[in-house]
Amino acid sequence: MNGPPRISCVILCHNYGRYLDQAITSCLEQEPGNFVLHEVIVIDDGSSDETEEVCLRHKGNGKVKVIRRNQQGFGQTLTDAFLVSTGDWVAPLDADDWFHPSKLRTCSEAMTGGTLFIEHWEHVVDSDGNPMLHEPHPGGNTSTLVVHREAALSLLPASNEIFFHALREAGRGTALQDPLTFYRVHPRSMTDRSTPGVSQDYRADVCIALSGRLRAMHGNPPAWATTQQLKRISWHFRTLAFSHEVESAMQRGNRLPAMLLIPGMLMGTLRAHDPITPWLRSLSSTITGRPLVQLTTGRRQQAHS
Repeated sequence: MNGPPRISCVILCHNYGRYLDQAITSCLEQEPGNFVLHEVIVIDDGSSDETEEVCLRHKGNGKVKVIRRNQQGFGQTLTDAFLVSTGDWVAPLDADDWFHPSKLRTCSEAMTGGTLFIEHWEHVVDSDGNPMLHEPHPGGNTSTLVVHREAALSLLPASNEIFFHALREAGRGTALQDPLTFYRVHPRSMTDRSTPGVSQDYRADVCIALSGRLRAMHGNPPAWATTQQLKRISWHFRTLAFSHEVESAMQRGNRLPAMLLIPGMLMGTLRAHDPITPWLRSLSSTITGRPLVQLTTGRRQQAHS
């Protein structure tokens, strides 16, 4: 790549017009660094609120592009973020979150060597932007990632940002502990984390889909992984699916189904060459009858939220 990396900020919006201006502004007001803010794209996924009005306010800025269409859902919107952008890297942003001014500068410093995936920590805030946690929180969700576009294209279509975590598992990722995103938790977020098992079932489905995608790539591996790596990584995400299924069963108070999943999780752990600690935690959870995840009253999804 010649010259500084070109970064596309792509904002995913469905009825988050009340937050959208802050999201757009946070992309436009990034501190200078060794990168080019190539474009800011807003994908309006069928919003019926003030989203269109907010977008019109930024119409005169040549950096801001707006794609408005009928609602197609989070997975398609995330997929389109990589299909319609033209930068070297893509920084997706849920419209109810916003970037720290130093995000792109800091992440651009990590775009070296074979790195294709960058994740960082976040500040967790409430609906009004007030801190909910005293300390920054590890990220991994949509607004805390910057992904090399060409590498991401090989994983599309994506139903969730977890698909791009495969790049990290292939040894092509960098994790920064800088809190570079403000991650908003509020009652009108997209996915329910208060109903037992719902969030875990969703995550299990995503991991199963990703595991299947990686297996399908064995015969024609992408440039960022070998066939052997793909086999290991596909087992890694299948094992994650087992762990989510165990947690879902425990949150619903179904210990027997959870216990029946434990052997499969162990087999997957061994085939993925993963640490055994997560399996031991799930085993302990089923033995003691205590779920590992505390349910919350807020509704927030690691994906479209």
